[in-house]
Amino acid sequence: MATTRHAPARHAPVRHAAGRSTLRAPGLDWLLMVATLALVVLGTLLVWSATSARDDLTGGDPQAYLRKQVVNVGIGLVLMMTVLATDHRWVRILAPLAYLASVLGLVLVLVAGSTINGSRSWLQVGGMSIQPSELAKLAVVLGMALVVAERTEGRWGRRVGSLEVVAMLLIAGIPAVLILMQPDLGTMLVLSATVFGCLAVAGAGRRWLVGLTAGGIAAAVAAVVLGVLKPYQLDRFLAFTNPGLDPRGAGYNVEQARIAVGNGGLLGQGLFDGSQTRSGFVPEQHTDFIFTVAGEELGLVGSGLVIALLGVVVWRALAIAADTDDLFGRVAAAGIACWWGFQAFQNIGMCLGIMPVTGVPLPFVSYGGSSMFAGMLALGLLQNIHLRSSSALPTRLMDSSRGLAGR
Repeated sequence: MATTRHAPARHAPVRHAAGRSTLRAPGLDWLLMVATLALVVLGTLLVWSATSARDDLTGGDPQAYLRKQVVNVGIGLVLMMTVLATDHRWVRILAPLAYLASVLGLVLVLVAGSTINGSRSWLQVGGMSIQPSELAKLAVVLGMALVVAERTEGRWGRRVGSLEVVAMLLIAGIPAVLILMQPDLGTMLVLSATVFGCLAVAGAGRRWLVGLTAGGIAAAVAAVVLGVLKPYQLDRFLAFTNPGLDPRGAGYNVEQARIAVGNGGLLGQGLFDGSQTRSGFVPEQHTDFIFTVAGEELGLVGSGLVIALLGVVVWRALAIAADTDDLFGRVAAAGIACWWGFQAFQNIGMCLGIMPVTGVPLPFVSYGGSSMFAGMLALGLLQNIHLRSSSALPTRLMDSSRGLAGR
């Protein structure tokens, strides 16, 4: 009787339909976590360097802003861990409350907020300044993700149509109008990019995306032509187009920022040793222009490292969006990636003179509680989404293995 020989089984990695290997351990996205924490540590050192010699800011205490930023980071880490440990079903349940709270905060700013640099964007709470527009970015992402998920995963069907797009735009439109009334054009630009990303990932039709882009450009042109912008805002845009137009006025920030970055060369002048930074020539250097400290004191290598870490953070956010099967998680993760990516580009661009000065912080690097809290909450949400998609891997792996065994 002939013996049939079977070829030795070859164990190949099982892949999803999209071609991605499933052989990865469930758990946190450690690359995202390490890159973010590295940015936080670098940012804290840069904030300390930018303020240690500024007696007008610190009142003679060189470590004043260092302690404040450490407290901000500590609170942010607690918020991140809270969201990370929360069951994903509760995240969706609490999303409407987070959205309503952000809208309430934006309304309170217009009623009882503090005006800083021409914009009424701050609330004074217990000796701490809170900027609700920073938290509104995350709230808008959550609101849009929840609307499209509920509409397409429920009894109305799975196709993203005009009703879903209009609902998402309404969710984003209420905070946008309140932010414009402050006015805070920098946050409005970031919010616009975030909304566009959420719509694109949710599956909005091309005509909607093209129409929104054209409408945004037309609105910007109309705001300039009709004199909607305040004089100082218009001066900033004019200084962007021609930095030498008013070097002692509207163009001063950009001119000093470029000088500081240019001073750094390849390796920089050394942490705490930047000449422009120590002299306080760059306004708002610990917040909006923190990247100039990296450019001057850490040089091309150090500032390039900051950009590379930001790139890793955005990449991992997009990877989490691509890996999850949950529509809410996919839209939320992609929205966060667009938020961080565009805001980083805007901040670094204005420090280099390739974007107009609009006053937005560099994510995880600039000084400020509101920006740090919003960023850490978003990081916790990303890790929550990642853990949920990772926990489904064993089931998917078993199903795929059964499929191969049956062939």
